[in-house]
Amino acid sequence: MEKVLQGVVAVDGPSGTGKSTTARGLAMRLGARYLDTGAMYRAATLAVMRSGVAPDATTTDADGHDEAVAVALAADLVMSTDPAEPRVRLGGEDVAAEIRGVEVTRNVSAISALTEVRRHLVDEQRRIIAEAHDDGSGIVVEGRDIGTVVAPDADLKIYLVASDTVRAGRRSAEDTSAGRATDATTTGADLARRDRLDSSRAASPLRAAEDAVEVDTSALDVEGVLDRLEELAAERGMLVSALVHTSADGR
Repeated sequence: MEKVLQGVVAVDGPSGTGKSTTARGLAMRLGARYLDTGAMYRAATLAVMRSGVAPDATTTDADGHDEAVAVALAADLVMSTDPAEPRVRLGGEDVAAEIRGVEVTRNVSAISALTEVRRHLVDEQRRIIAEAHDDGSGIVVEGRDIGTVVAPDADLKIYLVASDTVRAGRRSAEDTSAGRATDATTTGADLARRDRLDSSRAASPLRAAEDAVEVDTSALDVEGVLDRLEELAAERGMLVSALVHTSADGR
């Protein structure tokens, strides 16, 4: 009998470990919602870049307010939680492809490190998770601080890791398939830089939650990783029959 997810699965880890593929794939496999919190920070970064404010500059307006923070907080950002169609809309425009570009990637750590921006987006992330819970839906949430900050009470916390070589290769392959010029050396340097910034920032640094299960994806294909996560969800009693789920939420 088909099984569906109930509860919250938090998927954390550095870039290139397969978070997006894994989280989205698990949500599709188990009939759950999906939230890519990294895409929210990327969209906020794009909003700042489009405004002409330098993401890494300490620029203030006439009243002394940080301009990058003001732009990010005012951004009209809407996230889809459908894993089959995870759209990211900024001002009504689908920017899912643009936020994966090189320039956004290079600047997102600077915006992610802004405490007010993180507080604002974490509140929105928690609202989305609560909405899924109220609807009786399971949700898989990915990012860098899900198990530690956004959803510390998640039913299952996963921390993905992979070797530096594998991570660089995966990210280069993603960029190449998307038509973005790149090479493994440059990609590896960018990943190391992002790891350093994300792990050392004052607000919600990248780290594994104490009760997270570490899963090394270096030698696993996508199906292998999904099988492992589904097994962990089953061990925690998070999987119910689709018939029971439908009866419970009326859908």
